Amino acid sequence: MVLTLAAKSLRNRKFTAALTLLSIALAVALLLGVERIRHESRESFANTVSGTDLIVGARGSPVHLLLYSVFHIGNATNNIGWDSYRAIAQRPEVAWTIPLSLGDSHRGFRVLGTTSAYFEHLRFARARRLVLAQGLPFAEAHDAVLGADVAEALDYELGRSIVIAHGAGEVSFSLHEEQPFRVVGILARTGTPVDRTVHVSLEGIEAVHAEALADAEDPLATALHAHDGAAEGHRQPPRAITAFLVGLKSRPAVLGLQRAVNQYPGEPLTAILPAATLQEVWEITGGAERALFAVSALVVVVGLAGMLVALLTGLSERRREMAVLRSVGARPVHVFGLLLGEAAFLTALGIGLGFAALYLGLALGQPWLESRLGLFIAVGWPSRDELGLTALVAAAGALIGLIPAWRIYRYSLADGMTVHI
Repeated sequence: MVLTLAAKSLRNRKFTAALTLLSIALAVALLLGVERIRHESRESFANTVSGTDLIVGARGSPVHLLLYSVFHIGNATNNIGWDSYRAIAQRPEVAWTIPLSLGDSHRGFRVLGTTSAYFEHLRFARARRLVLAQGLPFAEAHDAVLGADVAEALDYELGRSIVIAHGAGEVSFSLHEEQPFRVVGILARTGTPVDRTVHVSLEGIEAVHAEALADAEDPLATALHAHDGAAEGHRQPPRAITAFLVGLKSRPAVLGLQRAVNQYPGEPLTAILPAATLQEVWEITGGAERALFAVSALVVVVGLAGMLVALLTGLSERRREMAVLRSVGARPVHVFGLLLGEAAFLTALGIGLGFAALYLGLALGQPWLESRLGLFIAVGWPSRDELGLTALVAAAGALIGLIPAWRIYRYSLADGMTVHI
């Protein structure tokens, strides 16, 4: 009864009610959208490396190891000997390993030396596999596979010849021009550091560094090294790598292997659990998403404040309307309920439209977000947190409606019927 009367009353004030409804709907859509993106971004961050049980590097800080091996931020303090890598990789509990060799760059983008196991076993964002948008994985020593951002920023296509440089700076004077690489593949966008990486084979990295070392020690050794490398197909194993990823046959064995690696007698090593270390990093960098959520909450407050202003502004114009209702038998509590019902009706309808706008935006923008930003936003049922936020907005709308309802409740019938000059 009260909601029906409130709906009819709002129909007589279509323009004001529509603007109020629009502001609430947009505020709710923004709040829920930010919450959905915040949750999915955190999940995506936590799943930058999915399905990897351990990351092994030289002895040092776990966070530092994660940053340079996964996010390619900073540089390793030391390398790992190839013999140590092989000894751990051949343990019976190990299912697969992915060796990583860092330290070179191409026009500001990191170069990663690895093997075909990288494309076979690396997972991200809930166990999704790497997919090649163009070409194939590297098969020869001097093949290169580009991340999506590298190919787009540098406008590279398949067959392009590239030269890598020693070091991670944007400008380098130590170019390995004698050992160019050829682009044979371009990866689809992932939204991870893979997009900003040039991937080459370990053999290619070893050939480049071996030639650079030979040149530094004896310039006359260049031709001899090139001849030996060609004869061997550049398939000599590397002397050292930066780090490696480990996948186990049984997840319960992870703590035992981690302890064995940390106590490895051959050289000082550190093994970390990527999921646990990622949470530590998120605690450091998660302030931005909390600030974004606070801004969206303030937008909701502004939207509800706009509804309050609209209801209070219309009270003077509606005093005669309320007086007429009182004159035909409506009690003060009915008038009170009418104003409260209008606020509740506007809030509920605004929340419904906000949900509709959110899901419509996700349905239309999901392909673009995934292809351009590598961010997968699931279109599913509202989460418990989203329902909790919706309940808070509904309760806030009802509480705001108490203010104009109480004021109109105090207006007397005589005051409402009096014409002020």
